[in-house]
Amino acid sequence: MATKTKTQAPKTWEIKDRLYELNTQNIPPVYIIKSRRLYFFDEEKGFEREIKYCRNQKTVFVDEMKGPHRLGSIVFRNGQLFVPKEQTTLQKFLSIYHPDKGRLFKEFDANVIAESQIDTLELQLEAMNAAKKLDIDHIEAIIRTDVGDRVSKMTSKELKRDALVFAQNDPVLFLELVNDENINIRNLGIKAVEQNIIKLSNDQRTFAWATNGRKLFTVPFDENPYSALAAWFKTDEGIEVYQVVEKKLK
Repeated sequence: MATKTKTQAPKTWEIKDRLYELNTQNIPPVYIIKSRRLYFFDEEKGFEREIKYCRNQKTVFVDEMKGPHRLGSIVFRNGQLFVPKEQTTLQKFLSIYHPDKGRLFKEFDANVIAESQIDTLELQLEAMNAAKKLDIDHIEAIIRTDVGDRVSKMTSKELKRDALVFAQNDPVLFLELVNDENINIRNLGIKAVEQNIIKLSNDQRTFAWATNGRKLFTVPFDENPYSALAAWFKTDEGIEVYQVVEKKLK
């Protein structure tokens, strides 16, 4: 079955060496892509034209070829194919006309990769700078989301180290947590339960004072109890409890 593509050819072509890579996850040692029985819709001419790669031709368009057609194989080895600048016809066949470009394989673009790496590095730098400026309580609240109650046994140096590592490995999530206005409140609620100031029922539906069992509030259905507690602490009723808990934790 013939394969078609409607990609429009560029007006200019940069002469340079090019590297192509397979997009597949499981890279085979050798992979041969289709090089004939393909069609390209030529927008200038207004009709489809058959294309194929031949070693002895200066064009990929069958209607422009002269003499015998010596079909060429296009072989990716270990997921890559290097095409030197002298093989312009093969480069254009892969970069412009082949219907599987972008899906099965892509042209390696060092500039695009460099830009992506710069963006990532700048984001990591922003997150790590933010980590350095945070007070230890805020760091503890963030690290708790990653390691849970183990954070209570960590020293301040361990917390600062883990915050920097967290910021480097997942800068987007780290910055989201830095800017989460509820994270410190949520952390206070968790610490209050850990230190038996307030208690959470076994079914995780009710918070109460640990000393007398007096109910504080009921967790709404299908909500995380500590997220719900943080939201309740910001209500008129909850703010008084928050202030008492905050004093007990100091």
